[in-house]
Amino acid sequence: MRMYDLIMKKRNGENLSADEISFMIEGYTKNEIPDYQMSAILMAIYFQGMNDEETLALTMAMANSGDMLDLSAIKGIKVDKHSTGGVGDKTSLALTPMVAACGIKVAKMSGRGLGHTGGTIDKLESFPGFSTGITTNQFMEQVNRIGVAIMGQTMDMAPADKKLYALRDVTATVDNMSLIASSIMSKKLASGADAIVLDVKTGSGAFMKNEKDAFALAKEMVSIGNGAGRNTIAVISDMDQPLGNAIGNSLEVIEAVETLKGRGPEDFQLLVFTLGAYMLIAGGKAKDMAEADKMLHQVIADGSALNKFADFIEAQGGDRDYVYNTDKLVKADISEEILSTKGGYISHIACDEIGICSLILGGGRETKESRIDLAVGLVLHKKKGDFVEIGESLATIHANDKEKLNAAKERFLNAYEFTAEAVIEEPFIKGVLIN
Repeated sequence: MRMYDLIMKKRNGENLSADEISFMIEGYTKNEIPDYQMSAILMAIYFQGMNDEETLALTMAMANSGDMLDLSAIKGIKVDKHSTGGVGDKTSLALTPMVAACGIKVAKMSGRGLGHTGGTIDKLESFPGFSTGITTNQFMEQVNRIGVAIMGQTMDMAPADKKLYALRDVTATVDNMSLIASSIMSKKLASGADAIVLDVKTGSGAFMKNEKDAFALAKEMVSIGNGAGRNTIAVISDMDQPLGNAIGNSLEVIEAVETLKGRGPEDFQLLVFTLGAYMLIAGGKAKDMAEADKMLHQVIADGSALNKFADFIEAQGGDRDYVYNTDKLVKADISEEILSTKGGYISHIACDEIGICSLILGGGRETKESRIDLAVGLVLHKKKGDFVEIGESLATIHANDKEKLNAAKERFLNAYEFTAEAVIEEPFIKGVLIN
């Protein structure tokens, strides 16, 4: 088998076999196939596309290129959740203890953030002493004991994806649905869960700005997951404005805890209850949405979801008292209201710009070496559709540097657009794909 022949075959619009794709990925991972040949076939794939069988074969080849986490020592069905990301996305913090309190086993691997805010691990480190640096055995023991654990991505999972993504990034081949879907799903499949619930975002703060593209990506990923024998469900949700009200690490932790107390923002509560319900169904704990919704509301009402979160924080070295007393979490030195310079109904919020405001304050990373300020960020008081008077507070900004505060504040005000007419509310959950 020669790489030259595979390049020509795909260039001419023919389909590659699973063996050919496996040869290509294995050879590239082992540095036996040079970048220039892989670049050529990526460009051929970009223009010619891949069918469902090719996409599944590519995903499985990348998943099998490194370590595969074996979760068989964990009793019961293991359900994972993955989000395509966005501004204010603190979903895992509230969702995982909720479903764990309902009896679903959640064994999750997460990473640090690179961009406007920290990742799940960064946010969890708002709790003093908390660590995701646990061994695989500790990870599985903890899931068996309390139902949930989150560890850092210490294993060498899907190394082919890392190499391919770096190459795609410099060869203008990122924007291809099969390549995007296989990149995401190779890591999910390597993580070992029995069922996967995907939260695919769409809007100005999402990777998929266009709703049609978000549905296409969701369809690809569901097809891959089910084709690999994993029960896979995708929820398409709105990211045309920040999720919830808090943007920033410790601020998002506080909002997640409030949600576990039944006091979360409406959109965030809707998302975690929707994703949670599908996780309960996928894990065999509920037969339908009505039963799942009732179970989730019960663990919020009786406090077991909040207690599960405290158990989880304590199990990984954190101080559980901070869960019940979030005033103890790190705070910024400066907090200031951002007052609107315009009046009317909020017609548009440039969601990605709000994320950049958090980055300017120090709440995210511009490079892997950047140090995150866990205390800084924003809490929104007004969102799309709300009516605002001139001089009314749009948000509270939390900062540790006056110069950064002023730069973020100016950018924040430019992210809001207003209209004299009332704005028609669009559905937050855009759709659900099951098979």
